[in-house]
Amino acid sequence: MMNRYIQKIASVLLVCMLAIGICPTTAQKQKPNVVFFLVDDMGWNDVSFAQSKFYETPNIDKASKEGVVFSQAYAAHPRCVPSRYAMITGRYPARINSPGPGEGDLTDDAITLAEPFRAAGYTTFFAGKWHLASAESYPDTQGFDYNFGGGHAGAPKSYFQPYNVQKSGKGNGKEKSIENLEDAPEGYYLTDHLTDKTEAFIRENKDQPFLVYLSHYGVHTPFESKVEKTKKYRKKARTLYGEEEVAEFSSDPTTGETKLRQDNPVYAGMVESMDESFGRIMNLLEELNLKENTIVVFTSDHGGLSNRGNGRKLATSNLPLRAGKGHNYEGGVRIPMFVAWPSQIQAGESSSVVTGTDYFPTLLELTGLPLENEAHLDGVSFASSLTTKNTQNENRPVFWHSPKPRPKSTGDRANTAVRLGDYKLLDFYEANRVELYNIAKDPEEQNNLAKAMPEKSAELMALIKNWRQEVDAYMGKK
Repeated sequence: MMNRYIQKIASVLLVCMLAIGICPTTAQKQKPNVVFFLVDDMGWNDVSFAQSKFYETPNIDKASKEGVVFSQAYAAHPRCVPSRYAMITGRYPARINSPGPGEGDLTDDAITLAEPFRAAGYTTFFAGKWHLASAESYPDTQGFDYNFGGGHAGAPKSYFQPYNVQKSGKGNGKEKSIENLEDAPEGYYLTDHLTDKTEAFIRENKDQPFLVYLSHYGVHTPFESKVEKTKKYRKKARTLYGEEEVAEFSSDPTTGETKLRQDNPVYAGMVESMDESFGRIMNLLEELNLKENTIVVFTSDHGGLSNRGNGRKLATSNLPLRAGKGHNYEGGVRIPMFVAWPSQIQAGESSSVVTGTDYFPTLLELTGLPLENEAHLDGVSFASSLTTKNTQNENRPVFWHSPKPRPKSTGDRANTAVRLGDYKLLDFYEANRVELYNIAKDPEEQNNLAKAMPEKSAELMALIKNWRQEVDAYMGKK
């Protein structure tokens, strides 16, 4: 049974089509397809189009040159569950106390990105990591016609089939099982399997409009890549860095230990497999003559795993940005992101500040579907940054709230942050410490201006306090 929002959208679309004499079949052929390609834990420069010298992502690089690259794209939270909630609902995760008591509590009455597309006649497909199922709210109850692998699991126990059997490393034995992905031979790589499912769907639905949400488990832990790729990058690391001993970590009391260079050969192999997956999807769109009329979004859910508090193995380095996954510093929330649509978007770069809540309204606007502010409450469309190259949202505050830190794991501390224009303030409310940075001049966040600019600090602190009250933000255990 369609929910209230789907009924509303369907009625509006039907009235519009009848009014201009277009039958549904004709209208569907004119609608652009959407491919949302989401990578897990990929840092802002874990792609070679962002000047990484270690990772190789030629397919992603090629597509980035055909679209608009956003140099100031952000995740809505520096961890998986809250960030994914924001992308799929267009709402700040703090509105459901995530992370906190309500973490991952996506209920069936929530309106997701997929629902207006399905109501408009799109066939909707999800594959990979969902991680929003604490209330048994799976993709197929949230607007997706197909669901492969999406459920409770935040990571596989292994990237090699069987995915639910731990084979190496530590920290993944307690993961929930991945469902509906048993149909692969033993040893088959998970990234390839999800790509197979996506390719099959596109081939079967090439003659009707579709929304693909390919949400990879990679490049999240456990660190497992194909043997030949690991060997390749082990050799490359020796070529780049030599055999001499080099200090790989620095220590900071506010961020824990930070990895100083990109040199993990297993992680690099995982990145390359991700690039191959993206290349396969793009090549298929071209083969089927769908590329010109398909909107492709490439993004990550937050910054790369580069910081720790307890000696855990780290994936990457986000330098020169500060910190990484778990932190509201730039390394934790700034991400690689671009949007391509060859028939409608001219390639280039945008400095518009966008965040995870903004994909929902942007894709609605680009595809001509009605906007519904009640659904994507906190999202702001950045469509004109794509179609007219206007810089958007310069005077719009963007918030991050982390009331459930992991000082022993990723080395972060409880705080709320806001960016407005060039300035970003972090309120470490438990430690009674405030930090203010000019992100335009100091993206590395090294020069704390809080004492030198008390008026700016007070302005941004007022924004934070008002916003926390508006969303009824969880502030951690008392």
